[in-house]
Amino acid sequence: MDSFSLLNEPRRPWLDSDALRARFLPLSAGAHPDRVHSEGEAGKLAANHRYAELNAAYNCLREPRDRLLHLLELELGAKPSDIQRIPPGTMDLFVEVGQLCRDVDGFLTEKTGVTSPLLKVKIFELGMEWTDRLNELQKKINAKRAELNAELRSLNARWESAPPVGDPARPAALPLERLEQLYRVCSYIARWSEQIQERVVQLAM
Repeated sequence: MDSFSLLNEPRRPWLDSDALRARFLPLSAGAHPDRVHSEGEAGKLAANHRYAELNAAYNCLREPRDRLLHLLELELGAKPSDIQRIPPGTMDLFVEVGQLCRDVDGFLTEKTGVTSPLLKVKIFELGMEWTDRLNELQKKINAKRAELNAELRSLNARWESAPPVGDPARPAALPLERLEQLYRVCSYIARWSEQIQERVVQLAM
């Protein structure tokens, strides 16, 4: 399924989320099952299928990580290889996130064994300090995400000027290797944010 085509969106790395939603809503409203309650069984099944496809396409395109993977699959004809390799320019963050998460996990393990009221006060204060450190690291990750989004936006011009889909010259005209690197950066950013948020929640418990 080509999610771009399904939502009448041209293929490109960057999409404005508000514009995408504005395009999706009328399409999905027209296919909503409530609109076809008077149809026969075949009509209802077709509407349900169309509605499910539109929702899947929207959820794919609105999430940068999923959108980039989908775009790569469409342009390459297959999933990119070696997607777990750490992308260039992210090693420092990779190490920093890993180390801080391990340190916080050690603190959380220590926290579970504390029963003394006085020690609990001290543990609470330390927990606030760990939370501050996690939030500061999240700011660095957010800055990396902003850089990524800016580059994705700049790449749109390459897709807009590329030969049409199906033209043999299209793959060579697109920066697919760089897009694959950006997809991997995007994947790591999402993973790091999830890891940090999970620990912030655990510290607050």
